[in-house]
Parts: sequence; structure tokens; C-alpha cells
Amino acid sequence: MTADGLPPLRAVIERYGLAAKKSLGQNFLLDLNLTGKIARAAGDLSAATVIEVGPGPGGLTRALLTHGAAHVVAIERDERCLPALADIAAAWPGRLEVVSGDALAVDFAALAEGRGDVKIVANLPYNIGTELLLRWLTAPQWPPFWLSMTLMFQREVAERIVALPDTDAYGRLGVLAGWRAQSRIVFDLPPQAFWPPPKVKSSVVQLTPRAAPLPTTLRALERVTAAAFGQRRKMLRQSLKGVGGERLLAAAGIDGTRRAETLYVEEFVRLANAPVG
Repeated sequence: MTADGLPPLRAVIERYGLAAKKSLGQNFLLDLNLTGKIARAAGDLSAATVIEVGPGPGGLTRALLTHGAAHVVAIERDERCLPALADIAAAWPGRLEVVSGDALAVDFAALAEGRGDVKIVANLPYNIGTELLLRWLTAPQWPPFWLSMTLMFQREVAERIVALPDTDAYGRLGVLAGWRAQSRIVFDLPPQAFWPPPKVKSSVVQLTPRAAPLPTTLRALERVTAAAFGQRRKMLRQSLKGVGGERLLAAAGIDGTRRAETLYVEEFVRLANAPVG
């Protein structure tokens, strides 16, 4: 038994036959010291509802409950994991709610309604992690339903989320994340911390929403970032031809000889808002 009174995760995986499925993007984090570190990084959970996506055998779920989460809502697509999660729910009566289903089909704002402060904490399945993040970052209602997000990604994706101008990782994801949130990499995890070990390092990223992002529309911002980074090695006067080109740049007061990776979020917002008629 472990400190929380439940069997080690490897024993849980063996008992319920939870071989990780590549098709579900599963890489189970088995080190309870590391799951505890993630839970602590999420801050005070004593008055929060925590939404977790892809709990698998429940290592992070157990850490969240051990570190005082008032209530955890765990969304799990893999029905093989439900008995293991039921064991955790029995050990913490009334504090774990398991939702069986695909996270991509969940209305998270509706799920969070009436639950008070909501934090998202998850070792996201690699195959849907970026898509979920973008959905949470681009929600139509802002400030969003979440108070903070503490999420694990492949290191390469984490670097793109927190990237600043004039770096190789800076692109559309960094602009959207920077527009709506403040983000930072909290710590890295080596491949051997997981089972099966992925081929890349992983990183925990923490995001907090900006109360008042610079005013623009998501559609306009996505249009100019897609054009600019679609030909990122070209000057903006060339890459932005399809969305207004020189007229757009002149209206926004931006030098057309610059390239996309040199622009700050504020400048992309100016481009998104510039009249081109």
C-alpha cells in the first residue's frame, strides 16, 4: 500500500489490465511523488472543483485528493479505467465524480456551472491536448469558467504555448495563448517517469486567464496569424497579401519588411483590428 492507502499504480494497472493504448494518447505517470508535485503546483485546492481529463489509472487523481481538492471531476474515455477510478471514489467518499466519455464532446462551461472556483489539472492525452487547450483559450465567454490550468504537454508543445517573439517556437499557438492568458513552464518530466515511456520530454504548463485581453475578435486574430505564420520566413508584406497586404500593414502601422516571428501579441491585435476597406 502507498501513503494514501491504495495499491501502487503498477499493481492497479496489472489488476485491471490497463495496458496503455497509443490510439488514446495514453502515457501513464506512475511516480506518485511527481503527481504530488503537479497537484501542489496547482495551488490551494481546498475550495476548488478540479476538472481532470484522462485520469487513466488515477495517479494524478489520487494526488489531487490527497492534497486537499474539495471535489474532482475526472473525465475518462477508456472504460477499462473506470473500476480503478471507482476504487479511488470509494476511498474518498463524495469527493470524486467520474464522467465516462470523450473529453472532446464535453461542454466544459456547462460542466463547471454552479461549481464555484474551477481549476483544470491534467496529464492530457497527447493526441487531444492541443485541441482541448485551444478550446479552453478561445471560449466565447471571458473571463472563462476556469481560474487556472495546470497541464502536461510534450515539451515541444509547452515551448510553443509560452513562446515569445524572436524565438523558433513562437507561432499561432503562442499568440493565442499570450492574447488570452499568462503562461509559464513549471517543470519538466523525463520520459522514464511514464509508462510506456514517450520518446520526448514532457512539461507542466500553468496558465492563468487575463481578466481583460486586448479587444479583438478570435476570427480576425486567427485570420492574420494563419496568414503570417503560414509563410513565416517571408516578409509580412508578402505573407499577408491574401488578407490585405500593404493596406493592412499601413493601417496597423507595422513595417512590411518584418517577419511574423518578430511581432508581439499587441501588434497582431492591431493587424486583426485594422480596417482594410
